Amino acid sequence: MADIRAAATGRGAARATAALVLLSLVAAASAATPAADAPEAIDQRLDRVLKQTPLIDGHNDLPWEIRERFGGDLAQVDLAGNTAALPAPAGSLPLMTDIPRLRRGRVGAQFWSVFIPVVVKGPQAVQETIEQIELVKAMCARYPHDLAMAYTAADIRRLHRAGLIASLVGVEGGHQINDSLPVLRAYYDAGARYLTLTHSSNTAWADSATDKPQHHGLTPFGKEVVREMNRLGMLVDLAHVSEETMRAALAVTEAPVIFSHSSARALVDHPRDVSDEVLRLVTRNGGIVMVNFATEYVSDARRRWDADRTAEQARNNSPPFGGLYIGQPERAAAALKAWDTAHPKPPVTIRDVADHIEHIRQIAGVDCVGLGSDFDGIPETPAGLEGVDHFPALLQELERRGWSDADLAKVAGENLLRVLAQTEAVSARLRAERPPSSATLEALDGTAQPVGR
Repeated sequence: MADIRAAATGRGAARATAALVLLSLVAAASAATPAADAPEAIDQRLDRVLKQTPLIDGHNDLPWEIRERFGGDLAQVDLAGNTAALPAPAGSLPLMTDIPRLRRGRVGAQFWSVFIPVVVKGPQAVQETIEQIELVKAMCARYPHDLAMAYTAADIRRLHRAGLIASLVGVEGGHQINDSLPVLRAYYDAGARYLTLTHSSNTAWADSATDKPQHHGLTPFGKEVVREMNRLGMLVDLAHVSEETMRAALAVTEAPVIFSHSSARALVDHPRDVSDEVLRLVTRNGGIVMVNFATEYVSDARRRWDADRTAEQARNNSPPFGGLYIGQPERAAAALKAWDTAHPKPPVTIRDVADHIEHIRQIAGVDCVGLGSDFDGIPETPAGLEGVDHFPALLQELERRGWSDADLAKVAGENLLRVLAQTEAVSARLRAERPPSSATLEALDGTAQPVGR
């Protein structure tokens, strides 16, 4: 700046003065900008936060992909290697999860979904669920230096301090209990720590978000399922359920609920997401909405594009009798390709996911939001969130938006740890107050369901 002052004569003085003002503004802006805006500083902040708080993901479907792609045989897939390099089935993405990427993503605890398709019913659903729970345990046994089973909030913290990734089990669908509270208790004893009340279809006692309303929430037996989950200490997961079911469960539960992988409906009007009205109920309940990364749940433009493309497919080819090109697969494929060219797919990015996190914080509060990726369970990921190694990038996006270390810790894992610990406390009280429920679907709802329905 000394050279600028020395040159300040005549018209040069005006230019020099302007330069001085500009430099002063730049210096002031630099001083006002937190060091966290620099990538290295962001990494240092995250390192500090994630050393203290385990990053917890509420939902990952890798166990089902192992079952589907490798017959459930862990000898055929090395989770210690790069699973993204493995051949993927036609129309599917490469796997999004392996141990090296979990480590790079600073994942401290993972809820593994033991999903079974809704078309599988009765005893077969129970058998397959138990097999999937055993698969999660086998993953931990095969990689004991990286993965370990966890059952409590204290377990998660202990394993995080030991440098291990805590592995928890979530049962992703009420159809998997075969309308039986003893089966529910057996899953808890086997290690399951949440049950999603429905998946994509209604159960005999609860309505799904993506099915026609049948019960308008929970039946009396459905309410008893929630009460027994409270007694057990099993998290009540309201992802996938209808809004009426959300409200009914929130009215019954004595423990905080979770949405293991859902987003904000005010931003994307999809029934899988959570309305502002329900978010306010979650605040009163003390629960948590763990934001899903699925593109159609976090981008309204993508949701509408997906719907338009599905309609175009039906217009071209709707067996057995409908469609412009019925029975002519080559012409139907060419027509869809032409539509795709004329209607580019709207981009979805990490910023869209961050928008949902911020909206939930705004409506429900920072104590009620978390992360629920749905990795290996979604057909496409937002740009910047291609796999489990990208969690830090999402937290960095929140840092750029001004999130404090304390709030980053909450969304990363502290909120879920609080919810789980409070659920355990409710369980301890209820176990002292009442015995296991002997309720049945037939006794409470007056409907006997055929075995293997």
